[in-house]
Amino acid sequence: MTRYVMVADINRCVGCQTCTAACKHTNATAPGVQWRKVLDFEVGTYPNVRRAFIPVGCNHCLDAPCADVCPTLATYKRPDGIVSINYDLCIGCAYCIQACPYQARDRVDVPNKAYGKEFGQMKHEQKVPHSERRAVAQKCTFCSDRIDYGTANGLTPGIDPDATPACANACIANALIFGDIDNPNSNVSELLRTHKHFQMHEELETGSGFYYLWERK
Repeated sequence: MTRYVMVADINRCVGCQTCTAACKHTNATAPGVQWRKVLDFEVGTYPNVRRAFIPVGCNHCLDAPCADVCPTLATYKRPDGIVSINYDLCIGCAYCIQACPYQARDRVDVPNKAYGKEFGQMKHEQKVPHSERRAVAQKCTFCSDRIDYGTANGLTPGIDPDATPACANACIANALIFGDIDNPNSNVSELLRTHKHFQMHEELETGSGFYYLWERK
C-alpha cells in the first residue's frame, strides 16, 4: 500500500512563502486563492518572544469530512491517499468547503478576475486558465499530476524533484518533506520515528495526512 503525506518541520520554516509562490505558479490558482499558505504567529512571553511559521493546506485526511458531505461523490480519496476532486461531478454546492476543518477549500465563480485591472491577467493565468475549476470546489492536490508522472516513469515521489509537489520541491529550508508513510524506510517515516510531532485538530480524528515536527525525541 501507499499513502502520501506531507511533513513540515516548524523549526526549519523561515516564513519565506516560497512554497506559496511555487504552488501558485505551478497550479495557476486564481487571485485570492492559495492552496499552500504559511501562517505567521508570535509565540512566547515577553521578553522571550519569537515568531513561528506554520505551513497549512489540505490535509488529505483518511476520513475526510469533505468527502463525507459531498452529494455527488465528486470529492474522493485515491488509492495513494490523495483526496481529489472530479470537477465534472462537482455541482459547486460548497458543502465540502463548510465541512473542511482546515479551511483548505475555495470556490471561484468569476473567470476573468485578474490581479491588476490595469495589467490584465498574469502570464501564468493566460497560459493555464483552468476553466474546469470555475464554480466548483478546488484545493491542494499534492500536485497529483507530478506524482502520477513520476510513478509512471519510475521516479520516487518525495525524492525525485519531477515527482514531488511544487511546494516541497521549492522549499529553501527543506522544511516541507513529502513521501509515503506506509513505507517504513521512506523519508517521512524516518522523520516521524525520530521526532516529536503533532497534527492539527487531532481531536477530530480525521486521519490527517499533514504532520508537524517540533523537536527530536
